[in-house]
Amino acid sequence: MGGHREDATDAALLRAVAGGDSAALAALYDRHAGWLHTRLTRRCGDPEVVREVLQDTFVTVWRSAASHRGAEAGGWLWTIAARRLVDARRVQERAARVEQVEHTASAPTPSAEERVLAGLEYGDVGTALDRISPELREVLRATVIDGLTTRETAQLLGIPEGTVKTRAMRARAELRVALAHLNPPPLGGPA
Repeated sequence: MGGHREDATDAALLRAVAGGDSAALAALYDRHAGWLHTRLTRRCGDPEVVREVLQDTFVTVWRSAASHRGAEAGGWLWTIAARRLVDARRVQERAARVEQVEHTASAPTPSAEERVLAGLEYGDVGTALDRISPELREVLRATVIDGLTTRETAQLLGIPEGTVKTRAMRARAELRVALAHLNPPPLGGPA
């Protein structure tokens, strides 16, 4: 481990990575890659995509370690990995659409989770998310879309856990209102 003790904190390792220490990056990888791989595999059945996303996550850590705030890196790493997975899915979807147009063959059917994530980005939910306040939106994205725990979200956003819970409740309420405005009930009810 190039002189990095296994009990070094994530924050100490990240400071070393920010200073260009590749051994510190290797130590972070050894510490976090296993659980990241497991969580990514639950969300994506393509092992090649999971490997690419994991690699991209640690490339991002290498480039932006100086921007991390807090002691533990877990929530921050998962946020990076989850966003890289969404990006990879977009690339796959684009490639599938191009292939479908070029070959007029049907693209693979996306999983239920992929359809939900696409709806969150592009459908009414995405539009409604854009209408709620940014501090509420970031809590919802971290807890619902990225799958972070309340504690991980608190660490990632630098706010108390109670604030995360309160903002999550307010965000859900505002999201319901925004969705209702996008899809008002028909006048006069069913025909």
